[in-house]
Amino acid sequence: MWMLYWTALKSLVIKEVNRFMRIWVQTLVPPIITTSLYFVIFGNFIGGRIGDMGGFSYMQFIVPGLIMQAVITNSYSNVSSSFFGQKFQKNIEELLVAPVPTGIIIAGFLAGGMARRILAGIFVTTVSMFFVPIQVSSWLVVTFILLLTSLLFSLAGLLNGIFAKSFDDVSIIPTFILTPLTYLGGVFYSITLLPPVWQFISRFNPIVYMISGFRYGFLGVADVNLWMSVVILLLFIAILLGISYRLIHKGRGLRS
Repeated sequence: MWMLYWTALKSLVIKEVNRFMRIWVQTLVPPIITTSLYFVIFGNFIGGRIGDMGGFSYMQFIVPGLIMQAVITNSYSNVSSSFFGQKFQKNIEELLVAPVPTGIIIAGFLAGGMARRILAGIFVTTVSMFFVPIQVSSWLVVTFILLLTSLLFSLAGLLNGIFAKSFDDVSIIPTFILTPLTYLGGVFYSITLLPPVWQFISRFNPIVYMISGFRYGFLGVADVNLWMSVVILLLFIAILLGISYRLIHKGRGLRS
């Protein structure tokens, strides 16, 4: 039985990877272009006037945030569009009636989102090296926070795909919620520079903890405690995983 489950999981992962690799110009190239523009505009033109940030050049300071931004966007969009596409084409019903556990179905979609995240992160990091020397304080922290963040937003994308009723619904959350929270999460600045009131408000933004933890892995400095970042990530992952499992297991919004 475990061999059958492994075959099902492997098939789902291969299908998901082939899906975004067939249109790699649309899925992998945009983060490279966007990151390059950020470095030219914010890092070079504006960063030269800002000076150092926390003992590092401004370009070094924004590298972790830019990588994390690409990871969040790619993890979320890959799973949400893929799951809704299968639901729209009625392919998801074949999975639901097949003798495949709900956990395997979820793992297959999440693995696809994380695979795209890995490639996007590698490409963005490579581009960053052309603009600024990359230094890593702790590879363990970088890898751990990266995996947790990718898993979290893959789950968020899965939930979006479950509830979406049209292709417009797939783009609503990234446009009106995800993008603003990312820009306000400390990609281009440290929240310690904000007035106390806005520092307090910023701590309700979960992306602040992800970027802070990831920046700690690179530079050894953070806006919030590293363990707090890990706890927040694990808490959100547990909540979204439980909700996703229950909805898919019950077939809510998936069966005609």
